[in-house]
Amino acid sequence: MSADATNPATPGPVAPAAPRRRARPRIDLRRLGRAALLGTASRDRLPDAIGHVAEAHRAHFPDADLEPLRRAYVLAESSHRGQMRKSGEPYITHPLAVTLILAELGAETTTLTASLLHDTVEDTDVTLDQVGEQFGAEVRYLVDGVTKLEKVDYGAAAEPETFRKMLVATGNDVRVMSIKLADRLHNMRTLGVMRPEKQARIAKVTRDVLIPLAERLGVQALKTELEDLVFAILRPEEYEHTRELIAQNATRPDDSLAVTAEKVRTVLREADIQAEVLIRPRHFVSVHRVARKRGRLRDCDFGRLLVLVNEDADCYAVLGELHTCMTPVVSEFKDFIAVPKFNLYQSLHTAVALPKARPDGSAGLPADDQVVEVLIRTHQMHKVAEAGVVALGNPYAPVSDPSAADATALDAPADGERVDPTRPGWLSRLLDWQRAAPDPDTFWSTLREDLAQDREITVFRPDGGRLGLPEGASCVDAAYAQYGEDAHACIGARVNGRLATLSTVLRDGDTVQLLMGQDPASEPSREWLDHAHTPAARIAIQRWLTAHPAPVGDGTGEAVAADSAAPGPGAGEAARRASGVLAPDGPAGAGTSAGTGEGAVPGGRDGAEAGEGDAACSLPATGAARTARTAHAPQTATVPRTAHGQHAAPAGQSAQSARAAQAAPSADGPSASGPARRPGRASAVVVDRPEATARLAGCCTPVPPDEVTGFSVRGGVVTVHRVECSAVERMKDAGRAEVAVRWGDTTACRVTLLAESFGRPHLLADLTEAIALEGVEIVSATVAPPAQQRVRHTYTLQLPDAAGLPALMRAMRNVPGVYDVSRTQPQP
Repeated sequence: MSADATNPATPGPVAPAAPRRRARPRIDLRRLGRAALLGTASRDRLPDAIGHVAEAHRAHFPDADLEPLRRAYVLAESSHRGQMRKSGEPYITHPLAVTLILAELGAETTTLTASLLHDTVEDTDVTLDQVGEQFGAEVRYLVDGVTKLEKVDYGAAAEPETFRKMLVATGNDVRVMSIKLADRLHNMRTLGVMRPEKQARIAKVTRDVLIPLAERLGVQALKTELEDLVFAILRPEEYEHTRELIAQNATRPDDSLAVTAEKVRTVLREADIQAEVLIRPRHFVSVHRVARKRGRLRDCDFGRLLVLVNEDADCYAVLGELHTCMTPVVSEFKDFIAVPKFNLYQSLHTAVALPKARPDGSAGLPADDQVVEVLIRTHQMHKVAEAGVVALGNPYAPVSDPSAADATALDAPADGERVDPTRPGWLSRLLDWQRAAPDPDTFWSTLREDLAQDREITVFRPDGGRLGLPEGASCVDAAYAQYGEDAHACIGARVNGRLATLSTVLRDGDTVQLLMGQDPASEPSREWLDHAHTPAARIAIQRWLTAHPAPVGDGTGEAVAADSAAPGPGAGEAARRASGVLAPDGPAGAGTSAGTGEGAVPGGRDGAEAGEGDAACSLPATGAARTARTAHAPQTATVPRTAHGQHAAPAGQSAQSARAAQAAPSADGPSASGPARRPGRASAVVVDRPEATARLAGCCTPVPPDEVTGFSVRGGVVTVHRVECSAVERMKDAGRAEVAVRWGDTTACRVTLLAESFGRPHLLADLTEAIALEGVEIVSATVAPPAQQRVRHTYTLQLPDAAGLPALMRAMRNVPGVYDVSRTQPQP
């Protein structure tokens, strides 16, 4: 893993061509460098310097055409001649090492050709046009994709813009990133010649960007070695401690993994299952993670068993035999064959407990924490698990050409039309949001955050479509993933058929239906940023908020909060409506009055007469409403009246709404049915006590035919509650005597309804209109400050007939944006 290991001081002989072996010795790059300088005797003969590359390539593709490799090497060697690396080797050893890494992973000829040439355009006089003329459009595209941008042209933005360019190219052909990962691996192997501060900078970029990309592309062979190299540079003390642990474990006389591996071989042989059982040592970072998780390490923690079979069905056969003949740890079982990971990984994971040896030598109970992890997969799955997208070969190769050895003959379509058919979903999302990143710094920081989310979930749309999202994503993320910037108009969601806030965190397999508003002027809420996890959502919201700065409020913060929930041209007007100020041109105290009519429940003389029972049952403020009411005046207002006693339309209400409000019966003037009663006086209730006056409790607002009970308060008044009201239990516990009450013949009643809705413009006006059209009088209305795009409206209403309550509630529910209407019932 060090530069010395890669470039040993004592050169050895070049190994002759032979069938591929399981373990290949480290290549002597100094020897290759000398071979490159000496050249070859024959023009058509394969140069000795790429003999190892050819050998590794032929192990995967026996019939591969090596002529493109020969020509690419000749061009690269002649172009880089005279250039030296800081480690002292000829520069040509670097593209040779990168190509060898890819060849051993099973890359096809086109990728190897491009990797030999990947630095020619950047560091020599060779041009992309020359590469294209000699090797075709495919190789030209790959070389262009990994070529860095010049610092002279881009300054400090050169690195992030280079990665942006590389990711865009990867979206069209994932082989671009394969070459970059192999390039970085060889650079990390030889990083010891750099200054310590430069080593740390390169290691951090590798850790934050390239290792996550290797994980997402499934190239575990490169990812694990990169992790160890970064670990050694950034945490040298912990690396050294881990190295000592591994060295100590290697000297143990007993090897539980070897014993268990032999037992597994015996079990599978007896079951007549052809399988290869290997011990797979953990790499340094993996051992370090296990040590931090479990504390004291046992010998079984330094490796895992790998069982390789021929067919998918054999994987489950092996699993059944292991669980039958050994003690399985059920919690450790995972099936990544039926449900592959997003990076193409497929395997069965399980674990078995080791038997604990008794003094008499027999096996007994499982040993404490002695558990062996087992991976079961086919040979093809193993190849993909190690090489990831590299194992997929050329995405544009014809189906009849499995080796893709002649892919250089394929010409790419015009720029902008080419899309890799093997492009993973996460890469498509990354390409989408990177276009909206306003500057290189935003792109660079967002890229690191995005790549840190290394787990994905899949959620389903009602139409059967799928959305791939990072783990922890919310409905906000789903909205922007599906609709882009049109998601600004999202007003809510249904998750698995149930209404949910946009902040709801989604789980794998959820079905999400996004509810979109119809107002084109809809806008996102600032609160959405607290729940947005994906870069696409965060960038879109931040862009909108930057283009539409929040208005400067009056210091209370209510105008801004209401404006977020009621967007549009009349946003300021909607803010006044959402904060309960229904009559901006009314008296100064109108915004905090409980009502102008005599019978307003929350305040006035009648409220005082209600006594302890009503005081205990006053509707509590919750969430943002509680904060607003504690810090400022109550958020309660009355629908204003005209000089003639008729209802005036609230700010922003339509003329139709105003006419409907005028048609509602007035509590202060005569109605069609005769003289009006004093609101709050329940002449419809009969009290079994002489000369007692009944009053309906404001907390639960009983209406016929609710089951009711009463309690005496000051002044001979009996407050009437629904029997299920929480205040009833409290007053009983306090020793208050119940008074028998019953409904009389009068059908008029007062009721308090709670309407819950998604915020949108003109919602209050539409609700007021719906209530008025039912012939119901609004005594008072309260609107809590919006929270998470939800608004709670509380209405105290005077109904001419209690039988009309169900129809009224249905009419209110039919108002667009309203998702629930219920009678208020305070919590105990």
